[in-house]
Amino acid sequence: MDPLPESHNAFLQGARIAPKGIRPGLPVADLIDETFLAYNAGRLGDAARLLTQKMLRPEVTVGLTLTGALTPAGLGGSCLVPLIQAGAVDWIVSTGANLYHDAHFALDMRLHRGSPFLSDRDLRDQGVIRIYDVLFDYAVLLDTDAFFRELIKAPAFQRPMSTAAFHQLVGAALSQREQALSQREPAQARGAASVLTAAFQAGVPVFTSSPGDSSIGMNVAALALEGNRLAFDVNADVNESTSIVLDAKLKGGRSAVWVLGGGSPKNFILQTEPQIQEVLGIDERGHDYFLQITDARPDTGGLSGATPSEAVSWGKIDPDQLPDTVVCYTDSTIALPLLTAYILERAAPRPLKRLGDRRRELLEQLQDQYATRGRRSGAPTTQRGNRPPDTWPCGTPKS
Repeated sequence: MDPLPESHNAFLQGARIAPKGIRPGLPVADLIDETFLAYNAGRLGDAARLLTQKMLRPEVTVGLTLTGALTPAGLGGSCLVPLIQAGAVDWIVSTGANLYHDAHFALDMRLHRGSPFLSDRDLRDQGVIRIYDVLFDYAVLLDTDAFFRELIKAPAFQRPMSTAAFHQLVGAALSQREQALSQREPAQARGAASVLTAAFQAGVPVFTSSPGDSSIGMNVAALALEGNRLAFDVNADVNESTSIVLDAKLKGGRSAVWVLGGGSPKNFILQTEPQIQEVLGIDERGHDYFLQITDARPDTGGLSGATPSEAVSWGKIDPDQLPDTVVCYTDSTIALPLLTAYILERAAPRPLKRLGDRRRELLEQLQDQYATRGRRSGAPTTQRGNRPPDTWPCGTPKS
């Protein structure tokens, strides 16, 4: 039988679905390109190619968000550390819990694979903590608490600071701990075991959008009762994160966001654009690339499931860049190892931007732009919608 002629229908120009059989030794990147052809497998393939072909170009600044218990499952050492070291991540917004549990690995504490079907009453009686099917001794929490309490008593912590500044100091301490451990046990020497260690070494700033919502914040609060002067400066967090995005655009580059999960870190990384446009009054268009791995539905109204097209209405995403947005509905613990392997196979390492070393410089640049181009300068700002510029949102005249 003669093969069917090529279709001239505009809707039928995509690659033909005619995969080869999976064969022994097939590299992960080839597996994704050859067999992830439809549904959420197809979206994961789209995500992999968006990352390697566009988001990881040298002129793009890539921000990554972390939600869900990723580090206790080992995804810090297996995926996030290699990505940081390869220059695939330029800045991070994480839940505090992920960073707290990340510290266990730098401190050489033991977490174990287990079962989600155990008796939690028995676990409690035996002093065992469970995160679904990850198990560890209650002493891991106590010892990690003790590490943070002792650390933040140091003179360097006795001031208000952004969470990025705080995590830079913590990363330096964890890096020293890991180096000391490697010297003590050279047979077990390996690269960075924790995200904060790798981020410190690579100059990657790490923010926490809700710093009080974790065991780290709980220990900081406890020491405040004793007179410790450490306080998280959330204003600095907003301004420092915004300065990273503005810097990318001022240099003629692009900004990309890679969201694992959703929640507060997702909003925090996306709000940098409304902060530039709506609040500071600096003319801008929105993030250029958007990739999200999530299991949240959009129809419940929660931010975790909100689509990139919805984000356009807020100014978070450049409307002209919607074709360069991907949402894959799957578990981050499945997607992240696959995407990491794909990146390491298909993309060359990028030079480190070391944005964490430039926090003061970037903040001064943001202040200058606000004063010369933004609302503070008195220059007219872009008005969106039909509301007259001399009225409040409810429509009543400004007094």
